[in-house]
Amino acid sequence: MELPKFILGDNTDYPESIFVIHTDFPRFVIDLKTDDVEWFEDFDENDEEELSTEAEGLITKATEFYDREVARYEEE
Repeated sequence: MELPKFILGDNTDYPESIFVIHTDFPRFVIDLKTDDVEWFEDFDENDEEELSTEAEGLITKATEFYDREVARYEEE
């Protein structure tokens, strides 16, 4: 099965939060309410610099994905 790059998620235990799950490497979940990011990958010290650069762009894309999805719901 091919998964979309981003998936929206919610959970009744966290009623104020909206989560965006990134399914490609590096996989992560971001809580858009708090901007907390949980990585599903293990990184070593050599990866830290590249990760910080790439993470900023991926988090921006995750936020843009959320905005696009909300706009589509509002159009209906």
